Amino acid sequence: MNIDLAGKTALVRGSTAGIGHAIAKGLAASGATVVVNGRAQGKVDSAVAAISKALPGAKVRGVAADVSTAAGCGALLEALPSVDILINNAGIFEPKGFFDIPDEDWSRFYEVNVMSGVRLSRAYMPGMLKRNWGRIVFISSESGLNIPKEMIHYGMTKTAQLAVARGLAELTRGTAVTVNSVLPGPTMSEGVETFVKDLAKQNGQSVEEAAARFVKQHRPTSLVERFASVEEIANMVVYVSSKEASVTNGAALRAEGGIIQTIA
Repeated sequence: MNIDLAGKTALVRGSTAGIGHAIAKGLAASGATVVVNGRAQGKVDSAVAAISKALPGAKVRGVAADVSTAAGCGALLEALPSVDILINNAGIFEPKGFFDIPDEDWSRFYEVNVMSGVRLSRAYMPGMLKRNWGRIVFISSESGLNIPKEMIHYGMTKTAQLAVARGLAELTRGTAVTVNSVLPGPTMSEGVETFVKDLAKQNGQSVEEAAARFVKQHRPTSLVERFASVEEIANMVVYVSSKEASVTNGAALRAEGGIIQTIA
């Protein structure tokens, strides 16, 4: 399939590294004008330079803004008033026992993982509806359906994203705008790689052994029995952002290696 996104502008939140960076690169390779977003200007500049180096001629620029706050979202909107494709990817996770999670963590996770997407969707979606074309994609997680006992607050936010995305999809009825969620499973992004390296050090294992043990112990229903690469997740996101995905709307699209043991 030859995906052509020429003439479309895509904002990928949290795209200086990891899944978000891979998505930004994939969209740029498909011809979209891509706006990289992160909190630190230096990291944004480095990410833009990396994509430009890998894809000579790619249309890519960056906007530094902390989308975990209303003020940060406002600054981003001022710099970028309109987009055709919004990828709500910015998010945080942290393994922590339920009884050790204070109120502040619940609020912080909700602000970063949920409200940032709510605020930007509220700002950008009216323009998409007016132009009668647009794509909004929430990067949720299989943890939104299989709530992990080691980070219930994270799972809660990923379930909330699914609810928001489905509700927004209802507002697109009869238009060429779509709103979907993508559900990655364990993915070897930079943040997760650091987490796995810490596990390896704690248990006296190699990184490969620690990764395999984590999947076996914590995601035993995985059919692929491994971590996904960031590019594998990006492939799904690029497709659902494309013109070819015109009848995929209101969906929760799995890219989690078969962890979820249900048909629908």
